[in-house]
Amino acid sequence: MTRGLVAYTFARYIMNDQASAAQPSTVLSAPSTADAAAQVVTATHVVKVFRDFWHRPKVRAVNDISFEIRRGEVFGLLGPNGSGKSTTIKMLLGLLHPTRGQLRVLGASPRAVKAKARVGYLPEESYLYPYLTSEETLHFFGRLFDLSRQERDERIEQLLHMIGMQHARRRVVGEFSKGMARRIGLAQALINDPDLVILDEPTSGLDPLGCRQVKNLIQTLAQRGKTVLLSSHLLADVEDVCDRVAILYNGKIQAMGSIHQLLEQRSRYRLTLPDALPPEQLQEVLQAVRERLGAEPDIDHPRVDLEAFFLQIIERARHQKTTPSGTTPSDNIADYLASPATAPPPPSQAAPTPAAPVAAPVPRPRPEEVNERLRKLTGNPDPQE
Repeated sequence: MTRGLVAYTFARYIMNDQASAAQPSTVLSAPSTADAAAQVVTATHVVKVFRDFWHRPKVRAVNDISFEIRRGEVFGLLGPNGSGKSTTIKMLLGLLHPTRGQLRVLGASPRAVKAKARVGYLPEESYLYPYLTSEETLHFFGRLFDLSRQERDERIEQLLHMIGMQHARRRVVGEFSKGMARRIGLAQALINDPDLVILDEPTSGLDPLGCRQVKNLIQTLAQRGKTVLLSSHLLADVEDVCDRVAILYNGKIQAMGSIHQLLEQRSRYRLTLPDALPPEQLQEVLQAVRERLGAEPDIDHPRVDLEAFFLQIIERARHQKTTPSGTTPSDNIADYLASPATAPPPPSQAAPTPAAPVAAPVPRPRPEEVNERLRKLTGNPDPQE
């Protein structure tokens, strides 16, 4: 029974592969060298169909979407739950393979290791080892990218200062609140100085100070030439930082364009008068408008948004001498993230790759350091037992 089931399933895969090979392939025109260098992400007629055990179509999560994200752009991916945002992000990360269509990330397949090394990703939930400290967590992710010890030390110092957690560098992550763990997750997404940063709900769990800092960081990365893909349900944050957005529903792109292009109401106008206008002149202007339009114009006083007011109050409180109990406000951006970046050469004009230097051996922890760590974790005074 088992052999027959396996043989049937294998035969179904062979039949599908043969049917796919028999279909005429779509020839895509190759972009110019300049366009290829500027396009960091390219999706062409991408379809993702999830199937059941019998390989029958179960749900079409992504349905024929096409878009591109250019270098130095902040692109927002919006949509209600189940619209295909997470599936699209997973395909861009190489975690899922599209059923049909073509995806290119940084000029290569999303599954290419060289492309993944230039991508930073903050998932919707921060999955961190709870028994590691902040420093150890960032060292762990830095070693995954083969960063030297000196480079890791420099970047970790800058990142901890940037996220306002330099005072909690030796606290274990398991003690942190959701917002503090979220800040560590953001730092690990930037430890490799990525060219493409994918942020899934980056402000989830953050206080208004953290939200403003994340938005400032996104804008700084874009000014440096980095590309940011932002997925969030907080539309006000998206409106503040994104250059273009795509709105998904039922796996299809329903609207796409620049924020200004999509939100501008060209049939309505706003008139801003100078602050020094005397009241009698204001009445004359309003009377002229009434006579001209034959209707009473809407008049109100402008106000600051709640975020700006909150930040103003906290800025006053920062000057008071208090002992920090959580995160500390910081307007600084890590130096290696804020420094100017040079554009990578186009694939056709890339210089020959020099021979890779021999990496220095990674120092192993001394036995006494291992024993001390075991004592802390187990509470056993003699870890040799």
